[in-house]
Amino acid sequence: MTQRWRDAIFLHWRIPETVAAAKMPRGVRADIHDGTSWVGIVAFRMQRTTIGRGLAVPYLGTFTEVNVRLYSREPGGRRGVVFLSLDAPRLAFVLAARAASIPYVWSHASFRPSLELNRAMGYSVRRFRNGATSDFAASPALDREATDPLSIFLTARFGLHTRLRGRTLYLPNTHPPWTLYPAELTLLDDQLIAAAGIAVSGPPESVLFSPGVDTSFGRPLRLAKR
Repeated sequence: MTQRWRDAIFLHWRIPETVAAAKMPRGVRADIHDGTSWVGIVAFRMQRTTIGRGLAVPYLGTFTEVNVRLYSREPGGRRGVVFLSLDAPRLAFVLAARAASIPYVWSHASFRPSLELNRAMGYSVRRFRNGATSDFAASPALDREATDPLSIFLTARFGLHTRLRGRTLYLPNTHPPWTLYPAELTLLDDQLIAAAGIAVSGPPESVLFSPGVDTSFGRPLRLAKR
């Protein structure tokens, strides 16, 4: 499966390693940077999803996604993402992903574009069940790139870890490095992290923007039993 991810906003907070470790699939541990684990809200516009050898999914494969994520690491060093939730407005896509144990949530999720260069753009989520909401926006500084170690740690993730039928799987994802820009947070009113069972306070320590990447998913790989 291939997809385009556009206008990505990354918000990240520090959390204790023990908090992240409690939510890791069996066989992987919480990844750390600068002595702590991190929880993130990442939002983007998904476009041009294709399956197999170019079978396009024009409507169901084009939508806004907002996900809450942690970061994982296998004993051998391979790094990944562990999703706590992924909000999306396409019910058929949500149901298909949940059948594969990817925790999508059916929501009204929308993107608010910037009408001017370097001005704020943002995302909004309204869940159809349980009522959790999120609204956030950021203004990117497009005159300088973010290349610091933390920004790379949070975004250079080329796969996800999940549990399916009692086994931990790694789903590889290939894409070029994100082109990243620091951004200024201009709006934040979020309930999604708390709904995932994690507490954070204050503004995020890392706020990033990327115009996006083209991505490709490979076949799931089973981790060895431990």
